[in-house]
Amino acid sequence: MRVPALRRGRGVLAGPASAVAMVVVLGVALAIGSGLASGGRATLSARAAALEAGIRCPSCEDISVAQSQASSAVAARHQITRMLEAGDSDAQIRRSFVDRYGPSILLVPPSSGLGALVWVLPLAGGLVALGALGALFWRRQRDLMRLRSGET
Repeated sequence: MRVPALRRGRGVLAGPASAVAMVVVLGVALAIGSGLASGGRATLSARAAALEAGIRCPSCEDISVAQSQASSAVAARHQITRMLEAGDSDAQIRRSFVDRYGPSILLVPPSSGLGALVWVLPLAGGLVALGALGALFWRRQRDLMRLRSGET
């Protein structure tokens, strides 16, 4: 008994056109969501909030300066505000906290040097796992085709 093949749908966009349309819509959504068109510089308060969210409270564990009410966190928030008003860049402010407290003061690991491994290793592991899974499926498909054709 032969099983009938499934018929392909004939929508408004079929085949390669639907894939192109999906990529265009995804690209526009990502551009809008990333704030690409929002030009202009961030205000001091927005920069301060971003820095406070990325710097760990010196006397707390795994809580940002923005979340903590400890006296050391309040002092760190005041220091960030003073440095921003003095015209220091975000990198200079982060560097001053790292110089004083060490690299563990940053809640987000750096994207260069040894800290880059935090970003690269999970990606590499995921790619290796996908490759292994693809090889497994390819081998099983090949073996299944041999069985169907009667080869041993």
